[in-house]
Amino acid sequence: MSEKNDGANRDVTKRSARERLQAEREQQKRKDKRRRALVVGGAVVGVLGLAAVVGVIAANTGKGDKSAKGPVAAPSGATGKDALAIQTGKDGAKSTLTVWEDFRCPACKAFEDNYRDTLHDLENRGLLKIEYHLVTLIDGNMRGTGSLNAANAAACAQDAGKFGAYHDLLFVNQPQETDDAYAKNAKLLELSKKADGLDTPAFRSCVEGGTHNSWVAKSHEAFRAGKFKGTPTVLLDGKDIFGDQANPLTPQKLKEKVEANAGVTPKPSASASASPSASASASASGKSGSSPKAGASGAAGPKTVSKGTTED
Repeated sequence: MSEKNDGANRDVTKRSARERLQAEREQQKRKDKRRRALVVGGAVVGVLGLAAVVGVIAANTGKGDKSAKGPVAAPSGATGKDALAIQTGKDGAKSTLTVWEDFRCPACKAFEDNYRDTLHDLENRGLLKIEYHLVTLIDGNMRGTGSLNAANAAACAQDAGKFGAYHDLLFVNQPQETDDAYAKNAKLLELSKKADGLDTPAFRSCVEGGTHNSWVAKSHEAFRAGKFKGTPTVLLDGKDIFGDQANPLTPQKLKEKVEANAGVTPKPSASASASPSASASASASGKSGSSPKAGASGAAGPKTVSKGTTED
């Protein structure tokens, strides 16, 4: 009898152990299930959070400030598709230069500094007209609103018939790319005092009110839609003057091309017009005239500019 009782007790004990083990396994499964749910849930929240952050970044890339919203008010005399260009030069000019520029862009300043005299000469002679499109690329890449504010101020200058002069002032006085000085209207108004007749109540109101901000934003969207690679983008009659990096159009080559298009015979340079006998005499005497300084008009090798600031 005792042996039977012992056997029964062992069976009960075994069943109890199995049941406890089974209960522990079920409990562990429930814990694992809850853990997996938490992990998966956390991962989903993390992904959604990351997507939200990326969405915010993407939404803000290339944007200026919120003042770029509102009705599009094109500046006086704006031309081209959707009136997004500001033209300088005479309508009857045979050649057209299309320029996409950002007033904070260092490469744009380099282009202006090196080509300015040539472009003004061709415009004054009625051979070239220029269509300027204003871009806010640096505001998107470096953050800030200097590109937008300066472009709005330039459009305000166009309303006053002073775009050319103020455009040049903005590039001549351009701050460092990382210095968003043009975000301050006070700086833009200060520069306007250097353009004769521009510093008026109407101009100040236009600058401070951001009258043309939405127009500038629309111009930048046209730049993006055009899939241009960077600023400055400069097209002569539709062809990128920097397209052939091995042989870009220097200021002199640009001048010759525009003159040829207008049927103008280029004037011979002073050195070319000198007679062989005079040259020989100067050589024999060992006393040549003073040579032009490097970088001056007529000196060897005018500088060229390649596109610098690119879309991120």
